[in-house]
Amino acid sequence: MTSIIRASSSSPSFFPSKLPSFHSKPVPNPPLFGLRLLMSIVADPSPRGTDDRRLAARCHAVPGLSADEVVAASDEAFGRHSSPSLKRSGSGVAIMWFRNDLRLMDNEALVRAWAASESVLPVYCVDPRNFGATHYFGFPKTGALRAQFLIECLEDLKKNLMKRGLNLLVRFGKPEDILPSIARVFSAHTVYAQKETCSEELLVEKLVLKGLQQVVLPQGGTSNQKSVGPKLVLVWGSTMYHIDDIPFSTKNLPDVYTQFRKAVESKCSIRGCFKLPVSLGPPPNTGLDQIDGWGTIPTLEQLGLKESKHEQGIHFLGGENAALGRISEYFWKKDLLRVYKETRNGMMGPDYSTKFSPWLASGSLSPRYIYEEVRRYEKQRVANDSTYWVLFELIWRDYFKFISMKHGNSIFHLGGPRNVVSKWSQDRSLFESWRDGRTGYPLIDANMKELSTTGFMSNRGRQIVCSFLVRDMGIDWRMGAEWFETCLLDYDPASNYGNWTYGAGVGNDPREDRYFSIPKQAKTYDPEGEYVAYWLPELRQLPKERRNFPGQSYIKQIVPLKFGNTHQSTHASNGRSENTHHSHVRKGRRQNKV
Repeated sequence: MTSIIRASSSSPSFFPSKLPSFHSKPVPNPPLFGLRLLMSIVADPSPRGTDDRRLAARCHAVPGLSADEVVAASDEAFGRHSSPSLKRSGSGVAIMWFRNDLRLMDNEALVRAWAASESVLPVYCVDPRNFGATHYFGFPKTGALRAQFLIECLEDLKKNLMKRGLNLLVRFGKPEDILPSIARVFSAHTVYAQKETCSEELLVEKLVLKGLQQVVLPQGGTSNQKSVGPKLVLVWGSTMYHIDDIPFSTKNLPDVYTQFRKAVESKCSIRGCFKLPVSLGPPPNTGLDQIDGWGTIPTLEQLGLKESKHEQGIHFLGGENAALGRISEYFWKKDLLRVYKETRNGMMGPDYSTKFSPWLASGSLSPRYIYEEVRRYEKQRVANDSTYWVLFELIWRDYFKFISMKHGNSIFHLGGPRNVVSKWSQDRSLFESWRDGRTGYPLIDANMKELSTTGFMSNRGRQIVCSFLVRDMGIDWRMGAEWFETCLLDYDPASNYGNWTYGAGVGNDPREDRYFSIPKQAKTYDPEGEYVAYWLPELRQLPKERRNFPGQSYIKQIVPLKFGNTHQSTHASNGRSENTHHSHVRKGRRQNKV
């Protein structure tokens, strides 16, 4: 009988008693403030006050290594995490269904598929539902920037598989249609995949299982032998702490991050990365002709999208090799890990933060690999608050994953996990002024232009634009969350909606009601107007002290601020001073970074 095999018998049940349809909730997949750790903000290490030529349009590639340096960093990492002594003892064909785990290194599902078979068939399904519309407001579910990043990740995955004796079978369609038919053609005994946590992904898992149950594999031996269909094995692999190792069930997960963090840090250990066999081959020797070969990775045009080129901000290169290159660059070449905590609240340049989040969201980078590299750095160079803070942010990312399991679809609902009753506006004109960077507040407009141009925004920027949308404009937070879902390279549902519910004051933690004063944020994090002048060229001619406060030299402000005005640097917020609020930020109270 077909069943789902869990990585450990101690795992909690992954399937809710009732799974929603694809349109029963705001279908998710994001990381609002970027995967919290991936998006942390780090200050631009270059000196301030240099001439305005620094404000000219310039695009920074991440990683900023040469092609040869990326290959060298990747080869070195793979060399340390491969083992020629690994043996496989299985038989037949196993399918490796790649989802949001587009990597070879530290991919337990892939290693288990290899060990349990004579041949592995790697498969990726380009699911058309991921290129439809968001649930409530009909924005593109995957924008062109993230689609291009995904294409690069798939090209890199295919290249790495081919280096190790395999290839990547690519098909356009729903996994529940594709995987059973492929399993039937190749007589695959098992489909291995990474376990996901949100309802859209859970529904696909359920439908794939149902489809596999209809497949009858040919059996040898006597005619009365019971037929057996392919199994679906879902393996936990997206977090730094394994779900089986945390000291509580997901339904008893603390609703305050600090309680969760202290518990896992004191009671849990982080598992080591899975070693990779030197060769993953051979691929199946029959069946490919029946399905018209390996298929091709789609282009943007085939996905119904147009290429979006930009010559400003940051350009991320997709794929596992680029991710490994970025770690090598940030930790080892530039030695920036030692100052991460001091620089993480910057907004300009490629190096104020780690920028790992897009690769974490696509699964091109393992959080456990980051952990091991941090520990290696601490042994070889220095251990300080900055090295700890990267891990601190990774724990935030884990927390949002587990919270999405505890609270289910409520993280997508207007009232959030606490079912808060409040009135929100859905004024399209107001929302579009925010979306398009036309609010009249340079710090908001610059951040929104960076998002639409590059698919990325600093963690600090995410907090500020969220606060402005929900606190000052009174706009339905879900509009902001769905727009982020469209744009962000590092979108993942748990982090995106976890952060937006937090920013909107409807999240699981009742203490999360916060307001960001734009004047104070501008004076603290962009004191010379360097960031806003970079994204808003019309401000470059103004004196530095006026760039964030341009008055009639800039477009009219769309709404007044809820607290204070653009001439004030301090304010009171909900009975608290902003200084109190910032103490929460320093303690890491909810924003994905790294």
